[in-house]
Amino acid sequence: MKGGEAMKNTKRKVNKGAWTTEEDQKLAEAIETHGAKRWKTIASKAGLNRCGKSCRLRWLNYLRPNIKRGNISDQEEDLIVRLHKLLGNRWSLIAGRLPGRTDNEIKNYWNSHLSKRMSQKEKENGANLTRKMISTDHQKDHVQMKEDASLQEAATSTSTTSAASSAASKGGDQNSNINIDVDDFFDFSNEGSLNLEWVSKFLEQDYGRWLN
Repeated sequence: MKGGEAMKNTKRKVNKGAWTTEEDQKLAEAIETHGAKRWKTIASKAGLNRCGKSCRLRWLNYLRPNIKRGNISDQEEDLIVRLHKLLGNRWSLIAGRLPGRTDNEIKNYWNSHLSKRMSQKEKENGANLTRKMISTDHQKDHVQMKEDASLQEAATSTSTTSAASSAASKGGDQNSNINIDVDDFFDFSNEGSLNLEWVSKFLEQDYGRWLN
């Protein structure tokens, strides 16, 4: 136990607080001399009581000379949206495709602006799609109703024509059933009592067909 406690006491306690202007200057000078690499040793080379990860993030997000801050353009927004669809929340990869932008800035910009905007846009697209589907269904129903009405009209017309033909046929049958007594008709022995109704019936018939 004593040996373990001694080892803990000998471990260097790193500073995890806010960076000072002096620390920023030391880190920048060390990177200018040794390059932005080997972050595990850059802190000691710079004389800083910081860990390698802290030095790397401080350099990438704040101290790089080509850093661009704010005023994200429409083109950058479009690229962020498309890359986020492809990569998800992998901010460092997205930042690597946007020169001068940091992953921290892109993440904050997405969470505060773009995510809400994209969510609203998706809702609007969903509502528009629903309205379009409903409109399409109504159009289909209207076309179907017109087709049904046309079929019903055609069926009614056919039924009416059949009924008329049947009535005409029955009428012909009824006319053919009218019997005329020829002997009585041509009996002129009693001209004064000749019934003119028989003459009218005779004239209504197809005389040639009656003779046959």
